[in-house]
Amino acid sequence: MLSLFQRKRASVAPAPSATPPANPPEGLLWPEPAAALLATPRRQKLLEHIWQRTSLSRRQFANLYRAPLERYAELVQQFPASESHHHAYPGGMLDHGLEIVAYSLKLRQSHLLPIGASPEDQAAQSEAWTAAVAYAALLHDIGKIAVDLHVELADGSTWHPWHGPLNQPYRFRYRDDRKYRLHSAATGLLYRELLDRHVLDWLSGYPALWAPLLYVLAGQYEHAGILAELVVQADRASVAQELGGDPARAMTAPKHALQRKLLDGLRYLLKEELKLNQPEASDGWLTEDALWLVSKTVSDKLRAHLLSQGIDGIPANNTAVFNVLQDHGMLQPTPDGKAVWRATVISATGWSHSFTLLRLSPALIWEIGERPAPFAGTVTIDATSAENDAGAPATSPSAGAPPAPECQQTPPWEGSSTIVTASPPAAQSMPDVMEDMLAMVGMGDSSGARQDAEFVAGNAHAPRLDAPLPVTATALAPSPTAEAASKPAQPSGEHFMAWLKQGVASRRLIINDAKALVHSVSDTAYLVSPGVFQRYAQEHPQIGLLAKDKEQQDWQWVQKRFERLQLHRKHPNGLNIWTCEVTGPRKSRHLHGYLLDDAGLLFSETPVNNPYLSIR
Repeated sequence: MLSLFQRKRASVAPAPSATPPANPPEGLLWPEPAAALLATPRRQKLLEHIWQRTSLSRRQFANLYRAPLERYAELVQQFPASESHHHAYPGGMLDHGLEIVAYSLKLRQSHLLPIGASPEDQAAQSEAWTAAVAYAALLHDIGKIAVDLHVELADGSTWHPWHGPLNQPYRFRYRDDRKYRLHSAATGLLYRELLDRHVLDWLSGYPALWAPLLYVLAGQYEHAGILAELVVQADRASVAQELGGDPARAMTAPKHALQRKLLDGLRYLLKEELKLNQPEASDGWLTEDALWLVSKTVSDKLRAHLLSQGIDGIPANNTAVFNVLQDHGMLQPTPDGKAVWRATVISATGWSHSFTLLRLSPALIWEIGERPAPFAGTVTIDATSAENDAGAPATSPSAGAPPAPECQQTPPWEGSSTIVTASPPAAQSMPDVMEDMLAMVGMGDSSGARQDAEFVAGNAHAPRLDAPLPVTATALAPSPTAEAASKPAQPSGEHFMAWLKQGVASRRLIINDAKALVHSVSDTAYLVSPGVFQRYAQEHPQIGLLAKDKEQQDWQWVQKRFERLQLHRKHPNGLNIWTCEVTGPRKSRHLHGYLLDDAGLLFSETPVNNPYLSIR
């Protein structure tokens, strides 16, 4: 469908602008063309940021995004976004519009849309949904210039935005009789000033997104589902940043969104992967009053499934996963309030085994009439309940592995991350929207420093963990975003590269972002280590058993297989790890990682280099 926008076609020509004289009439502003309005360094940086999150060529981006943004700029000119609240300065409306588009596209990367559709449909509609999110964000406040402002032209006439861009000197004031929230309903007056018929024809071909987009344009956010949710979160982030707050906190998904993702993940696993009510080894058992799932198995597979869906922020520590499930009311707690039960399972054949289990209500998973037949044996709760901590044994019955304490290594996107929080700016300052890029520098700092020492010492093996994580050695679990294959692929260096390329292409793995594991540096791809290898191992928990045989951590096992492919650049002295300096307005830190020899191994079209990173 994108070919529709690749052919040359006439665009809606803006009204001719008068050439501003050296001294404009007193009290009047001269309208400026889009090129001049968008020429400031910060606005150029925001435009580049938006492009990087679309995965389009420059020509496609110009048609789908740059053209509407330029029309928006010429329409809003020097208008503020509010009279005395956020972005209340000349040009504030334009800044707010660019910011909210950038934030909304950042949020969109964490969602597979439309929700619940098949992987094929999600892939086919990917670009349309991305564009719809951007347009909904850009248009969300456009109605303000129609109902909140009175704009007078130099000839004494009143200008309305449906007249088209300003073409003579103007002045404006806020209406005293303006009605709060009326601007949401006024959006429908103006969206045709930004979106041409070709774009609307394209989007109208996707009913799942067309309806929520129309609801947003009509100001009926309560009917617009995930599209409205993304716009509202992005709006909060832009407002929070302008007012000196924390945009990252404003962008955090509401609690019910995470609950839905967890529940959808469990339902998928129980339908497609987990084995219930087997006569011996099983992943869970359904009794008349409860669903019992082996704690470690469900935690590992739920984490891997959600990560494969592009959902970040999933705890790597099983205790934290249990706590999240319990906090969201999805687990039935033990009498002493713990998440993990200890029980003995006895089958009808006489087989028995003791497990640490999670207890759920069957009604949470199945509708009436869909519930499978109950287990023919019994599940007897042990008198001594399992401790709800990382040291509790979590046996995987499918492998028959003995209980072992879990590794409590903190993932790079959890406790080991050092989030650099910017000090609040002045009320009308315009802080850098990418200042959160510095958040990434804490990612695996200790691991990175340890890696440097190991490589300088001659690529020595990492020390063995005292208690490696026991994982069932099963085939790769199928996921909606996995590459099609007749047989599930086994973990390997080649599979890691295929996973990496597919993740970047589908935007499950974002690039050049504050918490990204992949960046464009020195005209090639830079892989953050150990973060990118940890992420792969998180999605494929069976690597733990393979790594245990080699007396390695799971991410080190992946890293060694990647190195054997010889796809990365080395230092003249043979060392593999390159150090990047991450520079921001207040601080600078360092990242450690690998540089690919050929950017084409990962990118179909190499993005511009991340301006915040430089090789030391």
